[in-house]
Amino acid sequence: MNIEQTDAFRARVAKHAALADPARLRIVDLLTLGDLSPTELQSELGMPSNLLSHHLRTLEDAGLATRHRSEADKRRSYFRLAPGALDGLTPGREHGARRVLFVCTRNSARSQLAAALWRQASDIPSASAGTHPAERIAQGAIDVARRYGLELAGVTPRQLDQVAREEDLVVTVCDNAHEELPGLRGIHWSVPDPLRLNTEEAFENAFTDISHRINDLAPRLHAV
Repeated sequence: MNIEQTDAFRARVAKHAALADPARLRIVDLLTLGDLSPTELQSELGMPSNLLSHHLRTLEDAGLATRHRSEADKRRSYFRLAPGALDGLTPGREHGARRVLFVCTRNSARSQLAAALWRQASDIPSASAGTHPAERIAQGAIDVARRYGLELAGVTPRQLDQVAREEDLVVTVCDNAHEELPGLRGIHWSVPDPLRLNTEEAFENAFTDISHRINDLAPRLHAV
């Protein structure tokens, strides 16, 4: 971890610590709507001025709020959310990637759906592969993809060794592949195999699970 990452992490810790107090969290909630003076905040929160001052200083020190003088009454100040105050507060590690490789056992459903969904969510290239690829894409995967405007019918399952690159960020989307490749560094998503039940509902559930995970991951990756 380099110095910049360490500083950014410490800044996030300070923000979370500041927001752990109910009164300060309420102040930030109010500031998301607009700027408020200490008098207005005191009236809203019903707390002594010295305690409010303590909370406001803590929010300033954590980089969550800033104050500026009123252009009308120079004795009055207003508090506002600092620019980017809430950026990075969602837990998660940012990661650089040249390509995202989704892997499952047969490369006939989950990994294919993941790669197709990824192409909608990110400009970072994606691919998929299987540890023991099937001959063709599962019909249930083709059907659920088509219902959401994705086309898998012309795609062929591929062997992991033929697709993987050293620089890939690997995401295993099935437990079998993850446990078969214990030394493979990357991310694991434990998505139940829809082919076990082979029903429309099972494929819908897998599609929804993968879609949610991709929408969470995509903003945390940057191209390198």
